[in-house]
Amino acid sequence: MQELFEPLSAGKVELSNRLVMAPMTRSRATEDGTVTELTAEYYRQRAGAGLIITEGTQPSVRGQGYILTPGLHSADQVAAWRTVTDAVHAEGGRIFAQLMNAGRVGHPVLYPDGGLPLGPSPIASGEQLFTPDGMLDHPEPREMTLDDIVQAVDDFAASARNAIEAGFDGVELHGANGYLIQQFLADGSNTRTDAYGGTVENRIRFAVEVAQAVSDTIGADRVGFRVSPGGTANGVSESDTPELYSALIAALAPYGLAYLHVMELGDRGTTRRIRAEWPGALILNPHPTPESFPSKPEYGAEALREGVADAVAFAEMWLANPDLPARIKAGGPYNEADQATFYGGDHRGYTDYPPLT
Repeated sequence: MQELFEPLSAGKVELSNRLVMAPMTRSRATEDGTVTELTAEYYRQRAGAGLIITEGTQPSVRGQGYILTPGLHSADQVAAWRTVTDAVHAEGGRIFAQLMNAGRVGHPVLYPDGGLPLGPSPIASGEQLFTPDGMLDHPEPREMTLDDIVQAVDDFAASARNAIEAGFDGVELHGANGYLIQQFLADGSNTRTDAYGGTVENRIRFAVEVAQAVSDTIGADRVGFRVSPGGTANGVSESDTPELYSALIAALAPYGLAYLHVMELGDRGTTRRIRAEWPGALILNPHPTPESFPSKPEYGAEALREGVADAVAFAEMWLANPDLPARIKAGGPYNEADQATFYGGDHRGYTDYPPLT
């Protein structure tokens, strides 16, 4: 699978190989959204990736969607992330911060003021939040005002600036998995009647404004954008996926972003259409068929050979195999991921997966 080990330029970043570590929520930050020394060790161990994309990181207090997730909106958070980026760079790695505003996928217990989460429309996700006290239903969010939308765009830009100050090589904007950007894109969660709802052109407006603001702040060649076309995570639904993403790609393409990151959901036909329309580097989380979850290295090599991706992202494979490139070259064996330790806890299932001996 030599294709996986060729270098690649993605915007301002030079990747030593085409194996990308996908963003994965691990819920091991402190209650104030600060990463720890354990986080630095976790990412340091995986610095052999061509690019690490961090777990979803909230750009504001109200952008948080889960317990014990990190932020990039305070000085203490920036300083703590610096220990992570220093550790990765010391090993020769490259790392982007994924900026994720969860939107309606939140809960008053997460916020100091006990307020409601915000969303494009007052439509609940239908999902739940895990807490130490049990599962809580996501409430109906407060519909964002135009001032709220402006503030959310500004929060993304400020958080991107903080990411560069913290030493990150760039940021990825999370426009997938049912979080705020996709909530605006999807007509099932966006029933607005103003300039941000209704037509496809209106529903992509927020995503494009975020991309523009962040690009203006840190340079488009340091900005990636993640999408999950047709995805239904966190209760979103899209009735017009082909038209929607064609319009979004056409609007984003002129900015010259570092890459587009596509979460493939068992539909290679959609991936081929996006590849044909997107002019820049494309990172694919490869799932060519509905049966191909979780992804495997051979799916990535096939995607590169087919030409539908320039680099490939894996999640569970990196979680359980910090030395994944070496294991792929050796043909395995691979550690199995322990699902019981995916979220929260200590070093177990986080930094204690053994390397090849």
